[in-house]
Amino acid sequence: MTDRLSEQAARIGALAEPVRRALYVFVVAQRDPVSRERAAAGVDVPLHTAKFHLDKLVEEGLLEVEFRRLTGRTGPGAGRPSKLYRRSARELSVSLPQRRYDVVGRILAAGVDRAGRGDVEVGAAVTEVAAEEGRRVARATKATGSGLERVASVLAEQGYEPTRREDDLLLANCPFDALAREHTELVCGMNESFVGGVVDGLGCVGLAARLDPEEGLCCVKVGSDRPRAT
Repeated sequence: MTDRLSEQAARIGALAEPVRRALYVFVVAQRDPVSRERAAAGVDVPLHTAKFHLDKLVEEGLLEVEFRRLTGRTGPGAGRPSKLYRRSARELSVSLPQRRYDVVGRILAAGVDRAGRGDVEVGAAVTEVAAEEGRRVARATKATGSGLERVASVLAEQGYEPTRREDDLLLANCPFDALAREHTELVCGMNESFVGGVVDGLGCVGLAARLDPEEGLCCVKVGSDRPRAT
């Protein structure tokens, strides 16, 4: 997660330079790919300045390049193709702390769809889908180490910011924070099922996810599946 976040932050940081940002905004606002000359004229900078910053935006993955003859002529004497710039197809999303509303949106949509096709209540369908998603994510990982270490590795990739406290794994960040504040019972139940699915998908015998809200932490913890003394 850290490497990916650093990579995306570096790309977005490239837009802090005013001329570079202006060129990016100009290019992405156009319906068709833009030449260096048109981009330079569009933001009123010298051609060599536009060339430098446009190529930096390409290096950072914010723009893409294609080569095409603008005259439409082909064959000998048609001239060299022009270098044209367009918005990159790559999506960038950086938030601190990390949020994963794409994941919760996918789980909620699938849960509502499942409830609509059967007799299961929406909340139950959402928790089922969340557990399945957790298992799917876990089975795709190559994490190694002890059970808690592997769970921590998977949950770190999902933005939970796991940390150890004695024999428990605490989650310092809730990737679904805004929704959890507004729809606590539904989202926290989904969270428990998702984390539990990760534990199951990793085959971590003896571990379980449990709802255990604590100020400043995600509502879920991971620890021993044995009943706790009261």
